[in-house]
Amino acid sequence: MKSSQFLVITGLSGSGKGTFLRALEDRGFYCVDNLPVGLLQKFFDLILKSEGETSKAAVVIDAREAENLSDFPQIFADLKKQPGIRTELWFLEASDPVLVRRFSETRRPHPLDPNLPVLDLIARERELLAPIRLGADNVMDTSQYTIHELRQHVSGLFEEQDSQHLLVSLVSFGFKYGVPIDSDLVFDVRFLPNPHFVPHLKPLTGNDAAVVDFMNSQETTSQFLKHLHGLVDFLLPHYEKEGKSYVTISIGCTGGRHRSVMIANELARHVEHLKYRVKVSHRDVEKV
Repeated sequence: MKSSQFLVITGLSGSGKGTFLRALEDRGFYCVDNLPVGLLQKFFDLILKSEGETSKAAVVIDAREAENLSDFPQIFADLKKQPGIRTELWFLEASDPVLVRRFSETRRPHPLDPNLPVLDLIARERELLAPIRLGADNVMDTSQYTIHELRQHVSGLFEEQDSQHLLVSLVSFGFKYGVPIDSDLVFDVRFLPNPHFVPHLKPLTGNDAAVVDFMNSQETTSQFLKHLHGLVDFLLPHYEKEGKSYVTISIGCTGGRHRSVMIANELARHVEHLKYRVKVSHRDVEKV
């Protein structure tokens, strides 16, 4: 087999590594959970020598390998030097309250020590994994995801695509509900004229033609989109050259129903013309 993609997934216990791995399996990856660090190079070599048709593989390595984790950074650095294969390290994490809640809901003990308080073990695990996190190609905070949402998100990130590998995820949101935590870029469009204050537009959203027409009739909107398109045109090729798998661009207005939705949709059409994969989600459009 000539493998084109090899992923190592690591991170905090309870952050969703198993869900991430199952989503990759659904996308055609050959997956192994809890592989010993000492076997990582051997597994990598076996994948390269295999004559099968599978071209993607992924493994999970985490704190259960506590005694051997110090060897991981150098081993992974050596793997990255292998030519002809895209090797990435994904680090998953979540906030302390979310991790504590997940352990409570599943009633599973923390793998470092079942007899100590979970919050203390989370702090110890963060310290243990800190050197690995520094070397990660992608860091994903899963705090905001349910299991099903995380699986769907990961599946979208690794969706099959023939020409471009980079996925551009566009998220509209309302600042009153908080900024999406996984944003790479955030644009504040609260300076644009607000359809919320136009009586016949207030009950509509940025997905409706009347709101789109109103926004497009404003000179400020066209000026902003011109600058936004130019910035995105410049950034995306550099992100792809850097080896990023995806980039999340979040666009916010006050409530996340009108301006941010319209701008996100418009930017999505522009990015699609650049031949990148595009995923659009309107986080707060249904909130009142």
